[in-house]
Amino acid sequence: MQLLSFVIPCYHSAATLAAVTQQIRETVQADGRYAYEIILVNDNPADDTWQEILRLKQQDPQIFGICMSRNFGQASALLAGYRHVHGDIVVSLDDDGQTPPSEMFRLIDALDEETDIVYASYPTKHHSAFRNFGSKVNDWMATWLMGKPKDLYMASYYAARRFIIDEMVKCENPFPYVDGLAVRSTSRFKNVPIDHKDRTEGESGYTFAKLLSLWFNGFTAFSVKPLRIATVMGMVFSLLGFLFAVMVIVRKIILLDRIDAGWSSIVAIVLLLDGILMMMLGLVGEYVGRMYMTMNKSPQYVIRTTTAAPGEKDPSVDR
Repeated sequence: MQLLSFVIPCYHSAATLAAVTQQIRETVQADGRYAYEIILVNDNPADDTWQEILRLKQQDPQIFGICMSRNFGQASALLAGYRHVHGDIVVSLDDDGQTPPSEMFRLIDALDEETDIVYASYPTKHHSAFRNFGSKVNDWMATWLMGKPKDLYMASYYAARRFIIDEMVKCENPFPYVDGLAVRSTSRFKNVPIDHKDRTEGESGYTFAKLLSLWFNGFTAFSVKPLRIATVMGMVFSLLGFLFAVMVIVRKIILLDRIDAGWSSIVAIVLLLDGILMMMLGLVGEYVGRMYMTMNKSPQYVIRTTTAAPGEKDPSVDR
């Protein structure tokens, strides 16, 4: 019997985890074709999520809990969970019940010979306008910077073959970007429509700062296109400056035209160019800073503890 591994990053989800894990258990048992394991990764929120994971572990031995030492973000939590899986197929889903486990086999059964990852797509999304905006920006970035197919929607609910997960966990970058790792690992994707549910408890943990950090992780780790844009912009403004200088010389020497001081226009141009230069310098600095932190082996995540019992082999040992 094949094994399904479910990986769930947990953040402020003490009130929803019981229902999510129960749906997973009931759905797999009703189908009867697979065994299952559930990896719950507590991303160290300031609530009782870890205590709830410990309670669920007592009820179901197929649950394995991981507690991070601090909040490292969803991508790091996912990779921490991926390094513990044993299944032939890995399913990632959210902890809030909006990605219904009851529809998991619509994704799993779509993993045919021509498909390595199946993503859920949502005809109607029950997210806030801010979260939907963030998803659209993320989708555009993945398409433009990483070569994601335009018609592919990359959701947080997906089923992947084990070899794809094994390839993802080779990443040791302290700023991981899961969608980019998927695009880098395969080109065989598929979307399957899934009903997106309303959030029953709490609110999204994604703030503007976290979304901005996610976008930076994407385009600094998987593309140099922003640096190429900076180069092109530098060339364009240099050309404009050269043409302007030629125009001034022609007007002054050849046409004997009187040129006014134009203090306001000069200040505006200087401020514009200096602003662009500082922005591009900051972009280069972002790349260099992340390279420096990677070279100094800044941790992708740190695990404080797991639910492995004393004397029990801890599956956190790297495969």
